[in-house]
Order: sequence, then C-alpha cells, then structure tokens
Amino acid sequence: MYKLIAIDLDGTLLNDNKIIPEDNLKLMKEIIDNGYEVVIATGRRYWSAKQLVKDINRPMVILANNGNIVRDTKDDQIIIKKYLDLKDFKTLIQEGKERGLYPIIHVDQFEKGIDLIIEMDKDHKKYHNYVAQSEERYKKVENFLEIEEDKILAVVYAGGKEELKGFHYHINEKYPNRFNSHVMENVIVAEALLEIMNPLGCKWLSLSEYAKEKGIAEREIIAIGDDNNDAQMIKNAGCGIAMKNASEGVKKVANVITEKDNNESGVAFELKKILRL
Repeated sequence: MYKLIAIDLDGTLLNDNKIIPEDNLKLMKEIIDNGYEVVIATGRRYWSAKQLVKDINRPMVILANNGNIVRDTKDDQIIIKKYLDLKDFKTLIQEGKERGLYPIIHVDQFEKGIDLIIEMDKDHKKYHNYVAQSEERYKKVENFLEIEEDKILAVVYAGGKEELKGFHYHINEKYPNRFNSHVMENVIVAEALLEIMNPLGCKWLSLSEYAKEKGIAEREIIAIGDDNNDAQMIKNAGCGIAMKNASEGVKKVANVITEKDNNESGVAFELKKILRL
C-alpha cells in the first residue's frame, strides 16, 4: 500500500504554461483528503513552488531546491536544510569564472524576501531569462567571491548543454564527493541548466529522510518526475513513474511511463490507475 506520493512540478504536475491542469488539481485534492501524503519535490525555490501549488489549497510539504530546503506550507517552518560549504562554493565560483560561466545563486533567505543572488543585471543574456521571472526576490552583489553567506542552497548555470556537461564532469572529477550536481535538459529558459549543491543535496535523499521520520517505508512511496534531477527518487521509490515527456535517462529507471504527458494531466491519469480511484 502506498502512503506518500512525491511529485515534481515542471514538466510533471504543471503543464507548459506553468499551471496545474484541472484533472491534476482535482486529483491532488482528492488524494490528500483520502489520507495520502503529497510531497512536492522540485528544483524550484520554495517561494516559487508554494505560489504554483496554492490552488491545491491543502497543507503539504515542499521539498525545494532539489531537497536542500524542505518546508511545511502551513507555517513555512524548515524541516530539512542542507547548505553548500562556503569554501567549496568559492572554489566552484572560481572554476566557473575561468570558463566564462556566470551562475545564479539560490540562498535560504525566505523570511527576508530573498531567494537569489546575482552579479549582473537580471536581464543579462548569460542568465537566459532565469532571473527575469523572480518577482524581485533577489539581490545583486559586486563579487560572489566576497560573499560571506552561509545559507547557500544551489549554484545554477544556464546555457548550452555540451558546455555545461563539460563543466559538470570537470567538477566531479577534480573535486570528488564535494558536490552533488546534475544537468537538466527538459527546460525552457535555456538549452540546459547545471545545478550544483551540497553533496547530500538531492530529492531522493531528503525524501527518504523525511519519509523515515514519518514512519513511511521506501516501498510505500510513489515518485513522479520528468528530468535528470528526478532519476534517483524514481529509481529508488516503491513505484517510480516517468512522464511520457521525460528525458531518456529518467525513463530507463522508471517502473512506469505515463501514457499522457504533462499537458494532458498525465499525473492524474496514471495515479487514478495505480491507486484505483
């Protein structure tokens, strides 16, 4: 019997217009009311994710920034937090600058109204419109290397897939076990996104940690997603579901591939069958 359902947002619960389709919305309310625990597991920052799921109108846990910060929507209290070591952060920034890469920094300053830190204007072409939609919840600094911020959640680079894959492999080879990173391919703002975090910062590790605290076994978890940051939770959950529109890597580790994509309420269609609703 399944007890917890972890669902990604972009490319999964949301359609391409970043809205929860009516069938998905109706089913979310139904399964929560029937006692299932729904966890939103997303690479998005907490504030953004909370805005996108507000129409569900039910208290739930949001596993944001790929598991580096986990909060309860009913009071915004932190359940799990995993920050990037400041020394490792500056090493990473220096390595990126030597390759002409300019990141967006995700930080845990929710109560101060700040989620992102940038060096350049938010509309700079290097950011590929990533910051333009941040609703002013960002601050600009002169130099990342002078930051003394100890609540860094993720370093995100937007750009070309091959360039970011090259940097991804370089960092992991040169600094083994110092970072957890992945290249996202199912994105709209750029060809790809490279997200680099705390070595224990991933959706699955935080999800399994949270489930354990709730007395829920891994076999009692359903995980649904579409991109490479979802692969571990889809592979390890009791039932791992890849969206029809998922990356090939995610489909390879899934137990189920949805018959419908994220624009066709694929989440609701598949969960109705699995949960026999």
